[in-house]
Amino acid sequence: MADVYDFTRPASLNTHFFITDSTGVTRTMKRTLLIILLAGVFTLTTSNMLPAQIAVKADILYTMSGDPVQNGVVLIRDGKIEQVGPQSRVRIPDNYTVYESAVVTPGLIDARTVVGLAGYYNYDHDQDQLERSNPFQPELRAFDAYNALEALVKWQREHGITTMHTGHGPGALASGQTMIVKTIGDTVDEALIDSVTMVAMTLGPSVGRVYDQIGSRSRAVAVLRGEFIKAKAYADKRAGADADKRPSRDLKMEIMAKVLNREVKALITAHSVTEIMAALRLQREFGFDLVLDGAAESYLVLDEIKRAGVPVFIHPTMVRTSGETKNASYETAAALHEKGIPFAFQSGYEGYVPKTRVVLFEAAMAVGNGLPFDEGLKALTISPAKLLGISDRVGSIERGKDADLVLFEGDPFEYTTRVCKVIINGEVASDVCR
Repeated sequence: MADVYDFTRPASLNTHFFITDSTGVTRTMKRTLLIILLAGVFTLTTSNMLPAQIAVKADILYTMSGDPVQNGVVLIRDGKIEQVGPQSRVRIPDNYTVYESAVVTPGLIDARTVVGLAGYYNYDHDQDQLERSNPFQPELRAFDAYNALEALVKWQREHGITTMHTGHGPGALASGQTMIVKTIGDTVDEALIDSVTMVAMTLGPSVGRVYDQIGSRSRAVAVLRGEFIKAKAYADKRAGADADKRPSRDLKMEIMAKVLNREVKALITAHSVTEIMAALRLQREFGFDLVLDGAAESYLVLDEIKRAGVPVFIHPTMVRTSGETKNASYETAAALHEKGIPFAFQSGYEGYVPKTRVVLFEAAMAVGNGLPFDEGLKALTISPAKLLGISDRVGSIERGKDADLVLFEGDPFEYTTRVCKVIINGEVASDVCR
């Protein structure tokens, strides 16, 4: 006869189950075990759904909305920043998870990259940053090609980058559109902040090297001017009172019309003085909002850029000085700052593995070559947030903004300092010292 074990459930459940032998269980026990299992799953699921309540304590807290806070604390609730201030004034509730760090900054922003469209290796199947079939394709949408699970996204996140302005790269007269994402999520929908931010364009010899039909500099500018003129005519006809005379939708002209109407900015890669001045002439002629990309020789035409009121997404400080960037300088960021020209740091596009730079390191090199420390930090946080039109959400540590923080073990611009935690939308997204 098999031994019988009587396990009494808690009185509140008022149920018993029995083990009848060494392998068999009664039907009652099976139902009870299923209830226990489902209850456990429900508990785990609901606990994971509960919003994180976090307190971050810092020896130095750079909020980017005022002076650094010594012995600062940030309270995070429901993915947003709840309270910021010195520890002497901010009480940490008992149920908050507390993290401590030497230095805390807002999440870093990469102002110009192709990460998510360009993959970690040089494989054809994950290199979607430049379509080579046509030199003018502004209708290509970045979010149609973005891979949120690309290894480079994780690489960026582990180095403190929480927001990226990414999309189609340089190399075509119009290579496509850009967008803004957080460095989280399994899909583009989960990561997305802004689906269409700018149209990426390029002036310079690199275009002619890729596309046979585009040769000289004047030819490239003439083609762009022609496309702007066609877009203006298209927009006028689409707005006409007679519906029968309106042209059918043209995706190329539609996005170019949005550039002309200043709904979408033009991001023009231009490195030499010749290309920079051509971009400024296009902007004057057609009145669109322009952001200069790269601008390796911008230090030679600072007055002209300043007068045009055009911001710069500066080339990576340590860019290889060859070809169009042969005259790039470590001191360009400092020169832009001294002239009062808004700028931000970018990782850009790299044609070699691992296919991306880290804006934190590029900024550190600029700080080591004349750019003030606080301005270097601004150009990684609040400055790109303002230039990208997302400063209401990110770029500084202020009440109500997205809870995106980076926890450093020391000076952010010291190469040996590690990023030890990254918080995005109030959740710990990276917990690896790198």
